Amino acid sequence: MMEITAPVLAGQRFLHGMAAGQLDALAATASEVMFPAGHRIFADGGYVAKFWLLESGHVALDVQVPGESPAVIATAGIGEILGWSWLVPPYQWAFGAVCVTRVKAIEFSAPAVRDRCAADPALAYELTRRLFQVLAGRLQETRATLIARSAAYEEA
Repeated sequence: MMEITAPVLAGQRFLHGMAAGQLDALAATASEVMFPAGHRIFADGGYVAKFWLLESGHVALDVQVPGESPAVIATAGIGEILGWSWLVPPYQWAFGAVCVTRVKAIEFSAPAVRDRCAADPALAYELTRRLFQVLAGRLQETRATLIARSAAYEEA
């Protein structure tokens, strides 16, 4: 396993351009993990203890539809962050995530990152700003998925 350091994190698209001290703070909360294809990383409604930056592989983001199997609403891949619910109380997953392929990721302790954000408002601002960009993109992806599903339903 690779040691997670500030230079390693600086190479991650999501964190690129952050101050060295901020990256050092994040590196202290991080480790490298691997998940096999088919592994459910988290489920809708569960407590958020971790989040990830994907180094390889793809993850499907899903939502549980009553009486049906989970519906995939988006995907996350190399260079993307997986998980944003760690930042907002009550710290519960808004979606689920399952590995489509084998995944290698940098895993962060959510409580430890929240503690560092509380101690460093500039770090909190920088992470929040970056997460909002991700959320806006995921919202647009979800919107497109729902429109496509609606059109397919109307054709059937």
